[in-house]
Amino acid sequence: MLHTAGPLLTIDVSDRETRTDDVDDVLSSFVGGRGAATKLAHDRIPFDADPFGPENSLFFTTGPLQASNMSFTGRMNCTGVSPLTGGLLSSNAGGFLSRHFAATGYSAVELTGRSDDLLAIHVTDEGIEFEDVPELAGATTSEVGEYMAEKHGFGDEQLLVSGPAGENRVRFASIMTTEHRAFGRGGLGAVMGAKNVKCVSFEGDSAPDIDIDPIQMEVHREAATADDHPMKEAGTTSVTEYANHVSALPSYYFSELEFEGASDIGGGAVSDKKYKKGTCSQCAFACKLPTKDEETGLETEGPEYETVMAFGSNAGIDDVVSVMKSNDLCDELGMDTISCGDVISAYLAANDEFGNSDLIHDLVEKIAHREDEGDLLAEGVHRAADDLGVEDWTVKGLEFAAHDGRTLNGQGLAFATSNRGADHMYAEFYSKEYPLVSKDEAVDPTGLEGKPPLIVAKENYNAILDSGVVCKFSRDFMTEERIETLLDAEYDELMEIGAEVVELERHFNNQRGFDRADDTLPYDLPEFESALSEYYEERGWNDDGTVPEDSGVVSAD
Repeated sequence: MLHTAGPLLTIDVSDRETRTDDVDDVLSSFVGGRGAATKLAHDRIPFDADPFGPENSLFFTTGPLQASNMSFTGRMNCTGVSPLTGGLLSSNAGGFLSRHFAATGYSAVELTGRSDDLLAIHVTDEGIEFEDVPELAGATTSEVGEYMAEKHGFGDEQLLVSGPAGENRVRFASIMTTEHRAFGRGGLGAVMGAKNVKCVSFEGDSAPDIDIDPIQMEVHREAATADDHPMKEAGTTSVTEYANHVSALPSYYFSELEFEGASDIGGGAVSDKKYKKGTCSQCAFACKLPTKDEETGLETEGPEYETVMAFGSNAGIDDVVSVMKSNDLCDELGMDTISCGDVISAYLAANDEFGNSDLIHDLVEKIAHREDEGDLLAEGVHRAADDLGVEDWTVKGLEFAAHDGRTLNGQGLAFATSNRGADHMYAEFYSKEYPLVSKDEAVDPTGLEGKPPLIVAKENYNAILDSGVVCKFSRDFMTEERIETLLDAEYDELMEIGAEVVELERHFNNQRGFDRADDTLPYDLPEFESALSEYYEERGWNDDGTVPEDSGVVSAD
């Protein structure tokens, strides 16, 4: 089986010491990316670790396909204990960082401990340098990029950055790279901020030599020539009007499923602001959205569909420039746009302020700096809901993405079963319930009959893509046969590895108190409890949502 290569580099920022470990056994068993990081985190982070404590670690990993020239491979993974959910969580980001990371020769980098002073870390194939950077306290992501470019000649694509939100331990702070790309969900930027690490850079010329099957060029060629694909023009926002049409677009803090201003913030509106193509490393699909508003001079990247929901329809905003500004502020300050937009929408609902753009932008700033009401909102919806007097629209403490499960019932169940919480990309089941979104065989979005096994299969498959690492938007190009060929393994074997990754996450979270009671939704779905039991049975788990004591994961501890 194809897998990434190289040692694990552990960086203990408490005493500024490093060490390397041979992890070939982990890599050969889990491919790389999320799989390898999950196994390392499961075995090395104490089950009772405080997410903000020195004992929590962040594991950064690439996969073997970062050694290819194939489209959809400009991504990498980060894993740690989330300060938002309290569970083990993986997030991945696109851009151009993954190749620079791989060029250091390490398969994984573990960041652990806590520095007394604000720190930048420079990782190269010749050694690791620690740099005190007190002058970067409170700096935005672009300011950090400018500093590193001027002092060291680094480009934004070589950096991991924690913005002001991470420094201030906003529970949904992101880790930023390539300026506008984010390890967004779950607050891992706050973990980096709690370690007092402002920036990590990567540089080298020691990428592992991994032989990738020539089929990679077929995928690359098809991605380059798929000119009629809607995502090439409008990215993920291409689904906005369709989601609205089928009543799956959360609006007015989840009180409605349609938004009268959807066309003003959707694919067409965003495309009108797009001024050039944008992409990730090696990818010819180029679905990113560099946007500019000539009247205000605002220039950013995005918004993507989830941001259009969180800062648009869910906040009662029908002005695409307002959503662009919210998106840009989150990128500059280092915050997940979904969680930030949702918690602000909760505040707007509590104060009857839907549609107030100025208030929204003011709140984004206040959240990042934990000022005034921003201090409460920085805790996220789950912790703020009672004080705000609104319903808690989260799963496992993670704010909801779009693709509403009240209409797309399978996606609703997938939100509940996800170890990450209410994240649409964990199972990505919406792609089966939107017949116009992908070439997946469509299923009726109504009801849950027959869907638990399909959700299990999607979760397992996505765990493999995240271990590869391959972008989820390869779904129209990455067939089962192609993933078999690229990873040099039978599909069933890969799905067993994906299942083990999901089970490792579940077992870790079980040790932290998670069980069936956490696999819930803030709304009712028909036959939900029986479908949830069927999901557990399909995975071989106990009916209380825990991993059995005689499972391979437990016996391997």
